[in-house]
Amino acid sequence: MEQQVETTDIIIIGAGPVGIFAVFEAGLLGLKCHLIDNLDRPGGQCTELYPEKPIFDIPSRPQVTGQELVDDLMTQASPFKPVFHLGQQAEALARQGNGHWRVTTTRGEIIEAPAVAVAAGAGSFVPKKPPYPRLGEFEEHSVDYAVHRMEKYRDKKLVIVGGGDSALDWAINLAPIAGSVTLVHRREEFRGAPDSVQQVLDLADHDGLEVIYGNITELQGDGGQLSSVQVTTLDGVVRDVACDYLLPFMGLKISLGPIAKWGLNLDRKHVEVNHETFDTDVEGIYAIGDVCHYPGKLKLILTGFYEAAVMVRTAFKYAFPDRKMARGYTTTNSEIQERLGVTPK
Repeated sequence: MEQQVETTDIIIIGAGPVGIFAVFEAGLLGLKCHLIDNLDRPGGQCTELYPEKPIFDIPSRPQVTGQELVDDLMTQASPFKPVFHLGQQAEALARQGNGHWRVTTTRGEIIEAPAVAVAAGAGSFVPKKPPYPRLGEFEEHSVDYAVHRMEKYRDKKLVIVGGGDSALDWAINLAPIAGSVTLVHRREEFRGAPDSVQQVLDLADHDGLEVIYGNITELQGDGGQLSSVQVTTLDGVVRDVACDYLLPFMGLKISLGPIAKWGLNLDRKHVEVNHETFDTDVEGIYAIGDVCHYPGKLKLILTGFYEAAVMVRTAFKYAFPDRKMARGYTTTNSEIQERLGVTPK
């Protein structure tokens, strides 16, 4: 059976603030977007690295946290119904006979569009893998570095590793549906939000979530399926903990990933672009945000917003040369206001 191919106007690689804002700018022109991101939720660095850290250089926002900014950008882009392909990387890129680009993700999803915009920030976030013996034997079947579908873990014995927001949030969310949840952290102090820490401690007291302070020292099982993990506590006690799935949330590292093999002109892991159009040296492929480089480049979110606005107009002219592009301002152009779903005053 031939695999289904989804079609759209622009494929955006990266769902950080710049990628999300590109959805809005494209939507004003009547263009639809699909976004691909290795993380399990939109937001990029703002969500993963500093969701509660204040940002002070967003125009009209004297102070806004990383997560507040992402939430507002998602609301702003929502009239244009972007489609997100999360928890996967854009792996293969192939030119089609009709001139369009076809992107295949690491989860086997296929998306086709006349234009591709790389908005990958500093690169894809990939999980830091723990140095457990035999880890590779279990990765295909019973080790997950991200949660894509909670129902997968219903009635299963889970061991979650980590002390940051991801580990805490998933311990809280999975505890009601899993058979058991054991949270393992290498020290007694957590790095996550205080409210999340308190929720975990409350669950540990009353609702069957167990917290163990220590380190995993051995994985046990056969045929790729875990049966238990061995944990050595901070007191030196060795415990065997039953385990169907191991979920290590031990932080992320940044890698340009498969994009580095796409034949784009790179300068020290950045994509070279024409700063007037944000074209790369490959026709129909563009780059915006921190991943792109040109003389005088400023690595700021507000710079990426400008780049997104210019890029979608360039992509529109390239992909749809016979189509009239909406011009003017959101305050006066009735066609743009209709796309936004607002009533002119």
